[in-house]
Amino acid sequence: MQFYKLISYVFHPLLFSSIGSFIYLLLTPKNILKRQEYIILAIIFMSTYILPIFLLVLLKKLNLIETYLLKTIEERKFPILFFIILSFMVGNLLLNIKVVNLLAYSFFGIALALAITYILFNTKIKTSLHTLGIGGVLGFVIIMSYEYQLNFNLIIALLFILSGLISVARLKLNAHQPKEVYIGFLLGMITQFISYQFYHNM
Repeated sequence: MQFYKLISYVFHPLLFSSIGSFIYLLLTPKNILKRQEYIILAIIFMSTYILPIFLLVLLKKLNLIETYLLKTIEERKFPILFFIILSFMVGNLLLNIKVVNLLAYSFFGIALALAITYILFNTKIKTSLHTLGIGGVLGFVIIMSYEYQLNFNLIIALLFILSGLISVARLKLNAHQPKEVYIGFLLGMITQFISYQFYHNM
C-alpha cells in the first residue's frame, strides 16, 4: 500500500502541467533561447504548482477543506474552478509569447478537461485528477509527435505504462471508482485532441 501512496504523491496532479511543458521544451524544435525556455518553465511551475499549493494551504487554514487530498466533491469544487481559470490564463500568456502556441493550446485542453470534470460533479462523479493529468500529458506527447513528425514511440509507451500504474494506485487506495479513473484518463487525452483541432483552425 505504501508503494501506491508513493506513486500518488510522486505523480501528483499539480505536477503534470510542468511535466508536459518540460517534455515539450526539451524535445520539440523552437526558435527561442534556452534562457527563454527556463523562464517559460519557471512561470508554468510557479503558476500551476506553487500557487495552487498556497491556495490549498489557505483553504485548509480557513477550514474550507478537511485534508489536502480533497476527498469529497464539495472540497474539490473551488480548487477546480481556480485551476480552470489559471490554466486558461497560462494558455493566454503563452499565446502572447507567439513561439509556443502548441503548448499554449495544451493548457486550453486542460481547462476544458477540468470544466467537464466540474460539470460531472452534478452527477456525483469524482473524476480522478491523477489519471486526467497523465492522460493529458500522453495526449499532448502524441500531438507533439504528429505535429513535428518526431518519433516519440518510446515516451508514449512509457506514458501508457505509467498511466496504468497510476490508475492501479488510485484504485488500490480506494480513492476512486473504476469509472472515475477511466473517465479521468479519457478526458485528459481527448480534450488535448479537441484543443489541437482549434489550434489548427485558428
